[in-house]
Amino acid sequence: MDKIPIILLAAGGSSRMGEPKQLLKWGNQTLLEHQVAVLQKTGSPVLVVLGAVAEKIIPLLQNDDVAFIVNNNWEMGMGTSIVAGVRKVSDQFPDARGVLMALVDQPLLPLSHYKKLLEAFQPDKQQIIASHSENGWTGVPALFDRCYFKELIQLRKEEGAKKLLKKYASKVRRVDGGELLADLDTPESYQIMLRLIGEKPSNSAE
Repeated sequence: MDKIPIILLAAGGSSRMGEPKQLLKWGNQTLLEHQVAVLQKTGSPVLVVLGAVAEKIIPLLQNDDVAFIVNNNWEMGMGTSIVAGVRKVSDQFPDARGVLMALVDQPLLPLSHYKKLLEAFQPDKQQIIASHSENGWTGVPALFDRCYFKELIQLRKEEGAKKLLKKYASKVRRVDGGELLADLDTPESYQIMLRLIGEKPSNSAE
């Protein structure tokens, strides 16, 4: 089966964090670099959608075999980043049979979870392969069959991919991600996650 392109959504302004999440220190890398490295290990092509502080992030991607696109409308909502990413995938990979969407702020997810999503996918069956948390919610990372591209491109400003998960609930297949699906949204959650990976707490992206 052809490789499924991966869109890494990394355009947000990190208002709750107070500083760019993309540039937070994660091990010996930034959070963005960590996520890109994990996704590249799937063997699938990776497209990063940038927005806020794009000018600071782009140099980090120059030496990686990864494509990126800048969403100048990122402040209008995540829907604009999904639209930008899916349009780019449609242009760059016209034969893609699906697309996997991932978030920059879920750094605890291991490579194995993304592989499970990809392995569960059967093209041309109108599938949506979504992550399922221990708290009972279903969402991104999620893999969408090509048949959903048109609707993904029509998402409005604040709408996310969850709109399609609800609309096509009967087509959704869940892959358990447990507590590892936690989002890194606040300074407090950042400190907790750093402790989980054995790093000293830090409030800086330095």
